[in-house]
Amino acid sequence: MSESKKSSPYKSVFDSLVLRAEFEQAGINTRFIPLIWKFVLQNPNCKWDEIPSLPSKAYSLLPSKFRPFTSTLDSAIDSTDGVTTKLLIKLQNGAFVEAVIMRYDSRLGKLNGKPRPGGLRSTLCVSSQVGCKMGCTFCATGTMGFKNNLSSGEIVEQLAHASRLSTIRNVVFMGMGEPLNNYSSLVEAVRVMTAYPFQLSPKKITVSTVGIIHAINKLHQDLPNCNLAVSLHAPVQDIRCQIMPAARAFPLEKLMNALKDYQKNSQQKIFIEYIMLDGVNDGEQQAHQLGKLLETFEVVVNLIPFNPIGSLSRFTTTSDDNVLTFQKLLRNTYNIRTTVRKQMGQDVNGACGQLVVNLPDKRSTKSSDFLTDIEDLRI
Repeated sequence: MSESKKSSPYKSVFDSLVLRAEFEQAGINTRFIPLIWKFVLQNPNCKWDEIPSLPSKAYSLLPSKFRPFTSTLDSAIDSTDGVTTKLLIKLQNGAFVEAVIMRYDSRLGKLNGKPRPGGLRSTLCVSSQVGCKMGCTFCATGTMGFKNNLSSGEIVEQLAHASRLSTIRNVVFMGMGEPLNNYSSLVEAVRVMTAYPFQLSPKKITVSTVGIIHAINKLHQDLPNCNLAVSLHAPVQDIRCQIMPAARAFPLEKLMNALKDYQKNSQQKIFIEYIMLDGVNDGEQQAHQLGKLLETFEVVVNLIPFNPIGSLSRFTTTSDDNVLTFQKLLRNTYNIRTTVRKQMGQDVNGACGQLVVNLPDKRSTKSSDFLTDIEDLRI
């Protein structure tokens, strides 16, 4: 049996449900769990007996079933502009996933004619699966096929690894995989991320989906106050099916009804992701169709310039002029807030749609080789 197919002998200490169940069965108070997480975050290479003041039963239980980290940071590669870092993370089963740190300065630009408040912040794009079964034709991850789901601990460990390199304020589930196809791990991972010691705000976490209707129907109840982003990418069903094979299982009309119910229950804006494919979905006709589809919703449309993925793609990038025309139509005709995503990390294949595991040439696997000025970016 190959290394990637072996069952994992140990669980991540960040697999909250498993750890809690083991503690309860052993009669160990679960209030020690957040303290263990804090110590592990501060001491990632620690031994279990180095954690102070735990019950004696915990010192025998933890090494028998858990590891502080079941994954390792294989490499961290900076983009040339220094604002994006792609992390290659090796899992316990031998597989790899990617996560991307994106650094922003929220003070740039104006707000109501005045300097914007805030400062430097980092967003982490995390993966929920190894590969993806959705098969979107414009996305490199889809070419990998589906390998396996990540455990909640493996998802949280991406945040733990990234937190050693930058102070993470936002998390987006827009990496490898369809998050809502790994629903239970997604929900548990977010609950850990918003608990002590991570303490991320649910409002700073965004879950992206191609439109898994049955999961959207329960998302607000399970993860209140988190943001929902929908990878729509086309305003009509036939175009969606051409570029997103999974759309056949989730008809556009039923998806929009699910989003209507979600918005009614959550009272939150929905983010609409729309990748711009030249000659496919970027014309004025599609802009009007999209505007009419969304005009009764409270949404923010995020137009995403297509990122080339070499010989794997038959698509080309929409011109800047066409993107702006599309944006103006949505804004001016339908009064829909519409943004254009800033491209980050293209040179390290860390931009939207480019995440596919290609092992680096090992010029360096130490994050410190790439991140000498990371202290300047901390908040």
